Amino acid sequence: MGNPAGVRRDFEALEDRRREAARLLRAGWNQADVAREVGVHRQSVSRWAAALQEEGLRGLRKAGRAGRKPQLSDRDIEKIRRKLEKGAEAFGYPSGLWTLQRVGELIEKECGVSFHVSQVWRILRAMGWSPQRPVGRAVERDEEAIEH
Repeated sequence: MGNPAGVRRDFEALEDRRREAARLLRAGWNQADVAREVGVHRQSVSRWAAALQEEGLRGLRKAGRAGRKPQLSDRDIEKIRRKLEKGAEAFGYPSGLWTLQRVGELIEKECGVSFHVSQVWRILRAMGWSPQRPVGRAVERDEEAIEH
């Protein structure tokens, strides 16, 4: 079974399904019938029945957050966003261009967390930032002459 790639699990719906199975088990249904009714494998119902007997409904609660906890809090992300908006020159860089390396240095300086540049890119994308290329124009360019 499982979910197709890229589809997030609905933890609330999964917990509801386990509660429904518990209700049916307590009503005297056998595990195979419960599995068919709620649309899961019989082994899942067997695990749920064991948890129900051992811990009650508390044993069927959703697991909570999956995976590793983020190293940057929402507050840290907002702090980084404000600093990025000031521009790279405000932090002593010779140009206003934010590179992944520079952003990584900023994050490490401000939050004490070091990231590989690939992870810095993910953080920036999550913040809604996109890659931008500076317009290449010669310093000697005469806008008035071009306009004329």
